[in-house]
Amino acid sequence: MEEVSYAARTDVGKKRQHNEDCYGVNETLGLYVIADGMGGHASGEVASKIAVSVVEEKVTQGLTLVDAIEQAHLAILEGVENGEGKKGMGTTIVAVQLHENEYALAWVGDSRAYLWDGNISQLTKDHSMVQMLIDSGQITEAEARVHPGKNIIFQNLGSEQTEVFHVSVEQGVLYSGQKIVLCSDGLSDEVDDDEMSEIINACHKVADNDECIVDELVNAALKNGGSDNISVMVVSASIDAMQKLE
Repeated sequence: MEEVSYAARTDVGKKRQHNEDCYGVNETLGLYVIADGMGGHASGEVASKIAVSVVEEKVTQGLTLVDAIEQAHLAILEGVENGEGKKGMGTTIVAVQLHENEYALAWVGDSRAYLWDGNISQLTKDHSMVQMLIDSGQITEAEARVHPGKNIIFQNLGSEQTEVFHVSVEQGVLYSGQKIVLCSDGLSDEVDDDEMSEIINACHKVADNDECIVDELVNAALKNGGSDNISVMVVSASIDAMQKLE
């Protein structure tokens, strides 16, 4: 089985003074993770680094993604008690683990995963106020993009207010020619699905280059405002992956 290819990039953006995002890759485990920290200077970046580190550690020990993320949540709370970072720090997270053609996807908050197969489709569903309003029919997805409460989320790692900590999961198969895109909301808030798909399609036609995709997505987010830290990771199916039957 050929190894999958991937590319990743993080950028501070145009409005932030420091980068609270963190990403991690462990090719041996087939593990790819992005965490978007919150809590301000010397806090958000601590939470996101703890999350990425603990998830990799626990998956290495044989835990599922869900269990590993739950342990990362507890590790952030413990870090606050031990003076690592500051009270109130937290992070969202999105992680995918590949085994042969199959993938397991888990997330908390509004960091996202998309599937590209010529078109783009969102695999995750945000734990956010605007997603709740969309689901209840009160606003459209277009209205959600400019809603004043679009950054309010109901779940994050490290939250002391969350009564029931919930990790969402999806499973699927990554077929030949498909790609999974992981990102923080610094990308998804600035680049809509149509523009994202256009960028990936353009890079795919030129050279099918994951580095091109990552760079062009980050550049688009910067061009469209760069109001937050931007992290993007693209994971492509191996060249001998199973063909999807039509």
